[in-house]
Amino acid sequence: MAVLQDRHNREVHPEWRTQGYAYYRAVWIECAELLDHFGWKWWKRQDANLEQVRLEVVDIWHFGLSDLLRAGAVDEALAERMRARSAPCAGGSPGERGGDLRAAVEALALSTLGRRAFDVDAFVDLMNIVPMSLDELHDAYIGKNVLNSFRQAHGYRDGSYVKTWGGREDNEHLSELAAKLDASLPSYPEDLKAALEARYAALT
Repeated sequence: MAVLQDRHNREVHPEWRTQGYAYYRAVWIECAELLDHFGWKWWKRQDANLEQVRLEVVDIWHFGLSDLLRAGAVDEALAERMRARSAPCAGGSPGERGGDLRAAVEALALSTLGRRAFDVDAFVDLMNIVPMSLDELHDAYIGKNVLNSFRQAHGYRDGSYVKTWGGREDNEHLSELAAKLDASLPSYPEDLKAALEARYAALT
């Protein structure tokens, strides 16, 4: 994942490590977006969109991983630390674990804002409550990385990219297409890219 993130960041800017990008800010903004998908408004009915919640977890990881890479903190010790802390909760409906999930999101955002740096432990705690395993994070990350590169190749930076295809956001198309493919195959990234290309061409 670190190699793919570095490659994507270079697509955004070849010297991304020295640009002073506020990855910590992107992390807490993504935390807010995650809560919007899960639901937090007590004055109206909201149904949790768990697939989008999981995609927001992946978006948080993109920015968190970038922050860690820039700090030179990505190594085997980090991987082992995450493995040791990973213990996805079993069972329970979104409503039953909603309070814990919201608190975990807020804990990650608070720590990130206070330190102006990514908090790996708080992130894994959030994953545990979603719940989401490290293997699931990896597979979802690969898919979102493909989409991010796809966006860059189709004009994301200059504003020409069309994010809504046939009335639905590209993230939704990503989830649908990824579910039809085998993430364990070496060809998965290319297969997914080809599927995105075909869908984008047909709907935009």
